[in-house]
Amino acid sequence: MKLPRDLNGSELVKVLCRDWGYRKVHQTGSHAILDTDDPSPQRLSIPQHKPLRLGTLHAILRSVSQHKGVPLEAVLD
Repeated sequence: MKLPRDLNGSELVKVLCRDWGYRKVHQTGSHAILDTDDPSPQRLSIPQHKPLRLGTLHAILRSVSQHKGVPLEAVLD
């Protein structure tokens, strides 16, 4: 599994909203706040950096995969 090294925060927000059932609630400074209720409530803070650091990206993707109950590789696709 190789993480994309050129992914922007705004691109990640679009993908999470389009494919994983998140919605953008608001933005505070340089962080977009996403929310979902499926399968239970979860709130994520996504930095709008260009590009996202690999550790930050991995932590966000791991959080989404654990919450949705899918493997990390499924979130990357």
